[in-house]
Amino acid sequence: MSIVCIRRKLHAAGFHLRQAQVVAKAMKSRSHPIVAHIVPIRRCNLSCAYCNEYDDFSKPVATADILRRVDRLAELGTSVVTISGGEPLLHPDLDRIIQRIRRHGSIATLITNGYLLTPARIKLLNRAGLDHLQISIDNMRPDEISKKSLNVLDKKLQWLAAYAEFQVNINSVIGTSERPEDAALVARRAREFGFATTVGIVHDHQGQLGPLGEREQQVYQEILQLDGKSFWNFAYYNQFQKNLVLGKANEWHCRAGSRYLYICEDGLVHYCSQQRGAPGIPLEQYGTADLERELHTVKPCAPFCTVSCVHQVSMIDQFRDFPRESLSRFFPAQPDQDAPCDAPGIIRILAWMFLPPAESSARKKLTQCFTQVTLWCLKAK
Repeated sequence: MSIVCIRRKLHAAGFHLRQAQVVAKAMKSRSHPIVAHIVPIRRCNLSCAYCNEYDDFSKPVATADILRRVDRLAELGTSVVTISGGEPLLHPDLDRIIQRIRRHGSIATLITNGYLLTPARIKLLNRAGLDHLQISIDNMRPDEISKKSLNVLDKKLQWLAAYAEFQVNINSVIGTSERPEDAALVARRAREFGFATTVGIVHDHQGQLGPLGEREQQVYQEILQLDGKSFWNFAYYNQFQKNLVLGKANEWHCRAGSRYLYICEDGLVHYCSQQRGAPGIPLEQYGTADLERELHTVKPCAPFCTVSCVHQVSMIDQFRDFPRESLSRFFPAQPDQDAPCDAPGIIRILAWMFLPPAESSARKKLTQCFTQVTLWCLKAK
């Protein structure tokens, strides 16, 4: 086993522990953002027709400004900071931004189209302390809709497998190509490299989605089965996305603007990349009153929203407030099952530890003990 593989495995163990700390902190308090996206540059080296998150002329945001925004997010208690764009690898001081995020103890993640990755660049990301990188791949060959193609990026994936010490996720996308089967081919290739995989669904310019056709639904189910039902396979139990695939609205309370923040290149806080303009307050002025207000604000775009990172942080609060009901929603039982939910084994164990029957006082005391020990071990502040 190579040194890189050993380091990657050690990093994975530490990364999962830190993810658990993020969840524990979020379960203990809802007064801080869980995830924030920052945009250090709006320019992109590609021009995918379906994307509304780039231009071809913007200059990089001044490094000092971005670092101040990272510091402000730390002051607000943000657990995870994701760098996106545009294409963030075009920013000349990306490594300094990552280092600043890590210095605050936050998880640093990067969303890139992958085109600018080289062995040397990957090693720099290792040294900067990057925790997680995601590339979305839309098809097998470039076309007029998307340039993010496996035939172009396969060499980049080989380099990531050989040199990356951080975690890598390949998001295969359904809806950008007339060949939905391409998404399954992308996911299989990612698994060959040992990367995590997720499946995304292309949305319109307001983050909304219509129902998928029969072929797209079949491909979606095929991709879900690649990893099977497990604790770490969010796509498998993402009931939000499963409903959207069928054209069904989701009933949920979006936490954007509170538990999730999107900070554009101008330093303004928005609900997400698809709802820019609200609330539109400068991050430097954004405080606890704003977080509390947006925690309770109803977003009319929520029923057919496809922004999965907002779904994920909201799921934590759903579970925090309504644990048993949330388990049934996240892991609905199959028609031939008597159990209230069909959760992975680790979830059932955790439910036994932390969700005692209402009538059992002894189990309640045991649960309190489990909770205190767990929070202490995870150093949830």
